Amino acid sequence: MTDNYFELFGLTPSFNIELATFETNFRKIQSASHPDRFVTGTAAEKLSAMQLATLANEAYQTLKSPANRAKYLLELQGITAISDTNTAMPTDFLMQQMEWREALEDAKAAKDIFALEQLHAEIQSDGKALQANLIDLLDIKKDYSTATDATRKLIFIDKVCADINKAIEHLDN
Repeated sequence: MTDNYFELFGLTPSFNIELATFETNFRKIQSASHPDRFVTGTAAEKLSAMQLATLANEAYQTLKSPANRAKYLLELQGITAISDTNTAMPTDFLMQQMEWREALEDAKAAKDIFALEQLHAEIQSDGKALQANLIDLLDIKKDYSTATDATRKLIFIDKVCADINKAIEHLDN
């Protein structure tokens, strides 16, 4: 059993993965390691199946998310995208973050779901542009330094989008 998430799913390590193959191979592993298949198996077989299922779920969650996939690809190169000692961001992006956070807080305070949805769409658009850039940086140019910066931005965008979704959910209830 491999610990490399890409190998586990029969994928070439790259940011731009073939999603259909990824999903199909994940389902095959889920099926092959399902506990019902090992009801009469030995303790070792049951343990092995459970370990494979756990690894497949962890790998799936990592590779499914573009930000986590980029972070994982960098880790395979020995680069930690987010760490306590490596949090530098360009000033313009820091300013953008502050604007997004202020807009989020304003929309929450006003209970304005439409404003939250608009903000989410704007941020998602920036995220899609970063993802397209990461295909170029990670898969083509192998520019891991610039890809690290883009990955940090994408991770932040994911956090803001999750916070917006929580705010919308809260206002809907």
